[in-house]
Order: sequence, then C-alpha cells, then structure tokens
Amino acid sequence: MALAIAGVALVATPAAAEDGQAKTEHSVQAETGIESWQFTDNGVGVLLMQISPDQARAFFIGRGFQRDDVEYYASSCVFMTLVKNQTPQPVYYRLGDWRFSRGDGIARPLKLKDEWLREWKKRGVSQSSQIAFEWSQHPVEQMLEPGDWNQGMTTFLVPHGERFDLTVKWKIGDNIHVGTIPEVRCAK
Repeated sequence: MALAIAGVALVATPAAAEDGQAKTEHSVQAETGIESWQFTDNGVGVLLMQISPDQARAFFIGRGFQRDDVEYYASSCVFMTLVKNQTPQPVYYRLGDWRFSRGDGIARPLKLKDEWLREWKKRGVSQSSQIAFEWSQHPVEQMLEPGDWNQGMTTFLVPHGERFDLTVKWKIGDNIHVGTIPEVRCAK
C-alpha cells in the first residue's frame, strides 16, 4: 500500500474549507484510475486512497481468508487511510468519532476492526487470518507525536461507486478540531 502512494500521478482539484485553513486535494492515479483525497487542517493530514474490490480480494486471499469471507469484505467500501501529525504537539483521534454521510445527510459510523474481528470469529476465520486482518486495519484510537503517522485500511458501508462526505475529528491539547472531506467516492 505504501508504494501505491508514491506512484500517484496527480490530477489535483484543491478545495478550501470555509475557515480558509482546511484543504482537500483530489487526485487520480493515471495508470489505474485509483482516486485519493488528501485533507490537511491545523497541521493534521488525512489521506484516503481507494482500494478496489479486486485489490481487497487479492490482499486477503493472500492472507489465508476463504473466498466467501473475502467476498464479504470486498463488498464494503475500503480505503487505505493515513493520518499524519505535522504539529509540534501530540494529536489524538478515535475512528469511532469519525462519521460519513451519503446524500441523505445521515451521519453514520465507520465499520471498525473490532466489529470485523467479532464477525470473523463468528464466521470461523482462522486465527492467523484474523491476526493478519487486525494488523492491516487502521488503529481505532491513536496518539500521534509530532512527525508521527500511521496507516491502515478503513471500511465504510457504502455501495461501490457512490460518494460520501467524511467528517474527521481530532484533538490537539484541549482543542477539538473537526473537518470534512467532501465527495469521497468508493472504488468501483
């Protein structure tokens, strides 16, 4: 996944938020059509890069998942999500505080790795595959020191090809920050 970031050919469309500080850049990888959204605000960066259903299938088949479990996961909208702290202070965030909304405006939570792990256990997924899954997912809660970053997969219950807005929330010191990444599209 990290190599995919380096190979992005930018076709960027920047958009500034109302406060004048937040910015989202949309880009498309020329060879694959994979889209990404780079959001920055108050020294925090969030990158969302589409993971296609075929990429998700290949990744988890390679980690010992059975085909029906792979199809179940690949039916979700999957992103590689990277969060970076570019501030001189620690940044704290919880994915449980992030929400996405589709055209109906209803704020919905992400499907987090703990929920997936409960489902994998019920479905009888092997322990080694569950461990591989857990390590591939974005941490549900994180404190990033200055200059730190982390990445992992996130999932949204959105049909492939549909758009949504993602509202992210983080804390720097006692200050809570909220920003929105508009018009994110699930890979087809």
